[in-house]
Amino acid sequence: MSNAKILVVDDEPSIVNLVKAYLEPEGYEVFTANDGPSGLKAARVFKPDLIVLDVMLPGMDGVEVLTQLRRESNVYVILLTAKTEETDRVIGLTIGADDYVTKPFSPRELVARIKSALRRLHHSPSDKDEVLSFKHIRIDVAARRVSVDDNPIQLTALEFDLLKALAENRGRVLTREQLLEKVWGNSYFGEIRVVDVHLGHVRQKLGLDGLIATVRGVGYRFEDES
Repeated sequence: MSNAKILVVDDEPSIVNLVKAYLEPEGYEVFTANDGPSGLKAARVFKPDLIVLDVMLPGMDGVEVLTQLRRESNVYVILLTAKTEETDRVIGLTIGADDYVTKPFSPRELVARIKSALRRLHHSPSDKDEVLSFKHIRIDVAARRVSVDDNPIQLTALEFDLLKALAENRGRVLTREQLLEKVWGNSYFGEIRVVDVHLGHVRQKLGLDGLIATVRGVGYRFEDES
């Protein structure tokens, strides 16, 4: 989706300019903000398709921005963190970041992550689009909607893709590596634990025990009845 709107929130002008220089030639409309409060305001006003959000921001840090944002939006968020700040990455993923990139980062890698995310978010309906129906869960692939016992469930884009990948392989164990490839794409170079964090969110939102089983030392299996 080359005309997508992207918001970059970072207080380092050199990083903002670098990211813009790589994104704008791809056809993306790029908005910027240099502190937490203005980043949150820009997200509300411009309603971007994707946000690149730095953790260390003046006024309000990126974790707090993300916390407030998740109360009102499921927009795809890529977190920028310092390579040494593992705690920030874990907290960010726990409260709803979809992905993260560590500084210093390759602009080409960031663009590849953005392209991959937008392709999933804005896919065109095709003959492969379908509704996956089980005893408790209904997944409308084309509309990207999920319901549990006829009650709609709000999932982020990544959470939806993880659930869909498991549901399409009901009864089969998918390893974390397989889920990373199916959902994040083969360009992903981050920590494998992101799968565990996001599936924890999916389980919590579905509210039903046992639908997504952990196969210790291997991966995960979707077990709802057809």
